[in-house]
Formats: sequence, structure tokens, C-alpha cells
Amino acid sequence: MTTVRHILQEKGSAVWTVPPDASVRDAIIMMNENNIGLVLIVKADELVGIVSERDIARKIILRDKSSVTTPVKDIMTTDITTVTPDQSIDACMTLMTGKHIRHLPVMDGKKLAGLVSIGDVVKATILEKEQLIKELQNYISG
Repeated sequence: MTTVRHILQEKGSAVWTVPPDASVRDAIIMMNENNIGLVLIVKADELVGIVSERDIARKIILRDKSSVTTPVKDIMTTDITTVTPDQSIDACMTLMTGKHIRHLPVMDGKKLAGLVSIGDVVKATILEKEQLIKELQNYISG
């Protein structure tokens, strides 16, 4: 059974964070420089929110707000669904599809341990199924 820990071992545990008072523009710059679609909002080592490109489009651009003067705390999502390193990729897929979310911060106790995306989970699921198919083919032909 593949777990979140396996995904993080493969892709790494780097996450990009900004404090709640950072401007939306600062978050956009960070996203652009790192080719990512989401930043985590951290205050005193505690995960307090998430800001995605979708949040910026809906809460800044469509409302004609300034990304320079608006802090990320004004647009961040605070109802955050997280997972632990030991959760299965099937559990992640269930959470993501059930809640219509594309990213899951990984918490190891109270420590932010990484971030998994829907792409990470789909890739791990495909690899797991391919391995199962190989094992079944070997069993049948063996």
C-alpha cells in the first residue's frame, strides 16, 4: 500500500510558505518563481491558510482588488484538510474527490511535512496499479 510518506520520499518535502501579512503580489511572485499553483500561509510555524491561483483569480482579479495592498490573510482558505505521512493514497484520493480539492498539506504531528497534489496522488495510484498488474501476470504465468 502506497502512503503519503512514499510520495514525499519520491518528490521531496519542500513547501513554499508566506506569512499572513504578506501581500497577494508576494504570493504570486513566489508561485511564478517556483512554478507552483499554491502557497501555504504559516504563522509562528503553524499552518493557518492556503492561497491558490484560483483564490487570486476569484478574490482579487474578479473583485478588482489590488494584489499589492491586499494581504493573503484576506483571501486565504482557512478550512484546511490535511493528511498524515502514513495515510494511504486511496484515502487521499477519497478526500480530494469528495471535497473537490487539489492539494493536501501533510502534517506530521504539528509539523508541516510537505504537500501532495492531485497529480502526485494520481501518479502514485497508476504506479501502484501497474505493479499489481505485473504481480498478477507473474502469478498467472508462473
